[in-house]
Amino acid sequence: MNKHSTFSIWFSTARPKTLPLALASILVGSALAAWAGKFDGVITLLALLTTLLLQILSNFANDYGDHVKGSDTSARIGPLRAIQHGAISGEQLRKAMIMVSGLAFSSGAVLVMCAYQSWQDLLAFFVLGVLAIVAAITYTVGKKPYGYLGLGDLSVLIFFGFLAVLGTFYLQVHSLPLITFFPAFASGLLAVAVLNINNLRDIEQDKAAGKNTLIVRIGGKNGRIYHLSLLALAMLSYLIFALCELPHWYNYLFLLTTPLLVKHGLFVFTHPNPADLRPLLGQMAGLALLTNGLFALGTVL
Repeated sequence: MNKHSTFSIWFSTARPKTLPLALASILVGSALAAWAGKFDGVITLLALLTTLLLQILSNFANDYGDHVKGSDTSARIGPLRAIQHGAISGEQLRKAMIMVSGLAFSSGAVLVMCAYQSWQDLLAFFVLGVLAIVAAITYTVGKKPYGYLGLGDLSVLIFFGFLAVLGTFYLQVHSLPLITFFPAFASGLLAVAVLNINNLRDIEQDKAAGKNTLIVRIGGKNGRIYHLSLLALAMLSYLIFALCELPHWYNYLFLLTTPLLVKHGLFVFTHPNPADLRPLLGQMAGLALLTNGLFALGTVL
């Protein structure tokens, strides 16, 4: 196996289509810090690196856990994972998880050391960092992974919304105005929408494997309604923040994605066949990045 193919295998295992979610969350948190007059570029870059590593760790752990439990089979609608067709072994993936865990912890430690102002900050973010690593791994790994209990959506909302956005904001500003919870909520909801596309696509396979995602629990029809609700609530949350805090027309650039989100949502709602959703995971991740990016841009202008 040459170096190029080895890189390609591990790059695909990191699931690059989902990585814009990390960038989107940090963009929003840092834009809010700029809105508060406290933007710090070094903290932003360290927060982005840490968040990317945690997401890659979660993606590795997801493949590993599903492989161990036999959830990912050749019948899956989505692209086959490298571990499924033997390009990498379970042991190689386990070692990669350990390595990325160490990198994420180290990056997070440097981030907190650069940003903390009190021992309470050190303690709180140490605990949050450890919990984030544990949560990234136990999504599908372990005897009772919470991804198999329908709690993945809540985890994504917390991580890509409140922890990533508000954590990035707090480490620069060292306060948490209540109004900042609205854009954090919006960012988290758009990330949940990406997961929801994945779960709608894989509903039959997950059901057969005993992976009781939220979509397996509520059914495909309710899952499509839920998807529309995620998109609508995200835009409403951004709009509430803008109406309360942003006085100029150019602060509302995020609304430019509304037609794209409506088109995407209607497609999901009117296509109950899971196979039709195959190309929409990357599309939803791109829409989340675009919406969050335009919100961030409009906020700092």
